[in-house]
Amino acid sequence: MDHLPLVGGGSRNCKLEAVHNPWSGDIASEIGQSTTAMIDEALAASVEGFHALRELQPYQRAEILEKMAVGVQENKDVLTDAILREAGKPIRYAQGEVDRCIQTLQRSAEAARDHGQTSIPLNAVAAGHGRTGLMERFPRGPVLAITPFNFPLNLVAHKIGPAIAAGCSFLVKPAEQTPTAALILGRIALESGCPPKAVNVLPAHRSRAAQLVEDPRPKVLSFTGSDRVGWMLKARAGKKKVLLELGGNAAAIVHADANLDSAVPLIVGGAYAYAGQVCISVQRVLIHESRYADAREQIIAEAANVATGIPEDPSVICGPLINPTAKARILQWEKEAIDAGGQRIYAQPEHDNSSILAPRICERIPRQCSLYQEEVFGPVMMLESYATLDEAIALVNQSRWGLQAGFFGETLPDVFQAFRQIEVGALFHNDIPTRRVDHMPYGGVKDSGLGREGPKWAMDDYTEPRMLAIQWGK
Repeated sequence: MDHLPLVGGGSRNCKLEAVHNPWSGDIASEIGQSTTAMIDEALAASVEGFHALRELQPYQRAEILEKMAVGVQENKDVLTDAILREAGKPIRYAQGEVDRCIQTLQRSAEAARDHGQTSIPLNAVAAGHGRTGLMERFPRGPVLAITPFNFPLNLVAHKIGPAIAAGCSFLVKPAEQTPTAALILGRIALESGCPPKAVNVLPAHRSRAAQLVEDPRPKVLSFTGSDRVGWMLKARAGKKKVLLELGGNAAAIVHADANLDSAVPLIVGGAYAYAGQVCISVQRVLIHESRYADAREQIIAEAANVATGIPEDPSVICGPLINPTAKARILQWEKEAIDAGGQRIYAQPEHDNSSILAPRICERIPRQCSLYQEEVFGPVMMLESYATLDEAIALVNQSRWGLQAGFFGETLPDVFQAFRQIEVGALFHNDIPTRRVDHMPYGGVKDSGLGREGPKWAMDDYTEPRMLAIQWGK
């Protein structure tokens, strides 16, 4: 596998730039950077590739995706290594991401086979006398996918799997820090029978994104990343269909009747897995005042056992942040919060690696502070108490984010109240918000974005409905 852009199915010679390992600082890979001319070539190729891919029958697209799933399995070791070295993701999670990618491709194949026609009984009213409607969804056009560093394989699969299933060519601009997995997946797509010009993977600096987004040839933009960049790109996307997954500051509610023995390990794992660099990491823990002291004590004890360190160690769950800059930002936010009256009540001993931030727990953080308001994207958990469920729901909803939340409690009316009133894309009962099943509808509200991922749901956005009104009677 080379590390050059895939433009219309082929690699091109271009300038190589180093990608560094977040743990060691060593060069993890050298990646060819797409030029302006290469991007224009890829845009043109995507139009030709779209015409080729959309002519394939659904079963043929499904067969391509099924072959891709096999190809990912055959390349599991090399993909795991690329994710570990470029993202600094602990090996247990890197391996898990490859397994999830396989499932995403398999579910995309199923969606390709099932995304069929719907009949509409026009003759249910007099104006439709003697007519039946046939509604079918047709691919919109090339899909532009811009993906983040933290899931460099599975989030690419979540964009190109449904694209292939729908009959859409694609252009992928992977994160600068983690491009190799996307390039390998693009190669696997070609080897699995995807029309060559339908496959375009373009490592490039983020400054190149505007050229891709503003060009009218892609008809769909699917972006995962920061809210600032996402809303800016949407404003520049013209008439494209836009899907945005922009993160959050996920809350877990621990209600009065919660089982702490099961809730606490889940909460701690959800806060510190992959150093909290997940959009749905547990950031805020809202605990009923009657359980606060016990839950606080158990959470601190559990956090002390979190394995932190080198990603190659199978026991480690909290590895390095993507770079030292991310660590400096989080420490600055923490300092501002403590200066404003917050408290850090626990932190593991600091590590000698410059990109490791020791897992920490804070409480009494003033709600105007960035640490509370923004997406921390690091191993920081904040605790606060509440008196009533209404108060807890209000605290969750005060956030400008609305991706996912968790609710621990045994009383079903409380569960349904939380479900109906908390402003998020998904609520997990007796579980953490740090949960994603790859075929579920995944996405948020408010500043967390637009649209839903998951193969079936993404296909709805990658296609548009068209109806045929058939006259069969007089």
